[in-house]
Amino acid sequence: MSFGTGNLAYAEIRREGRDDVHYRAKAFGPDARPHTLLIVNLSPHGLMARCDSDFQPGDRLRVNLPVVGVTVAEVRWSLGGRVGCQFDHAIDLAGYYELIAVVLKSNRP
Repeated sequence: MSFGTGNLAYAEIRREGRDDVHYRAKAFGPDARPHTLLIVNLSPHGLMARCDSDFQPGDRLRVNLPVVGVTVAEVRWSLGGRVGCQFDHAIDLAGYYELIAVVLKSNRP
């Protein structure tokens, strides 16, 4: 029996811990129009968000995040007003920790 390793790297990324957040971010979709995302969880490799737009797997988004700026992401899945996106380039850990600190601080009352 043989197992393919084509998706092994992606599977490893998915096992990575995620930080639960509640952050509204601006994004630009494949049509270059602005959209609002409510980011629900975040990792250095991607995010899950709620949105009103009907994005399809393979669509590319430009997401404006604090600290790291505009990050390009590919929609990997879309279901019921939620999308899962993988960043083209992982956010370096120092930048990621700073990003998480800013995002979490923005949710304080």
